Amino acid sequence: MLTRIDHIGIACHDLEATVAFYRETYGFTDVHYETNEEQGVREAMLRINETGDGAASFIQLITPIREDSTVAKWLAKNGEGVHHIAFGTDGDVQDEADGIADKGVRVLYDSPRRGSLGSRITFLHPKDCHGVLTELVQKSS
Repeated sequence: MLTRIDHIGIACHDLEATVAFYRETYGFTDVHYETNEEQGVREAMLRINETGDGAASFIQLITPIREDSTVAKWLAKNGEGVHHIAFGTDGDVQDEADGIADKGVRVLYDSPRRGSLGSRITFLHPKDCHGVLTELVQKSS
């Protein structure tokens, strides 16, 4: 069962300038940086809140580190802006993806991959989700 909005992914050209905007404009000061070589991105996870069960919501700012990454191609086509929405699950992300696939939605990865903050992730095809690239996230234990 999907239990929360885990994060909103926003593609940007200049990660530091975009982080500065979110810090100065909205006061988001808890920022975690990491690079995901597999996906070809550098990212900043800005914590928005934390619930009593330890779950949190984030804004994920992503910028490409390679011209052949999907985010680089997306930025070239669409420019900066909302790239995806991610829903969190307290269960197994593969089980969630399989259940959604049984309803006719294409899952983009054969098996979950490493995501931000040690999570396991997969994506759903935007054409099957009313134009929204949708990520499923299982937070690290």
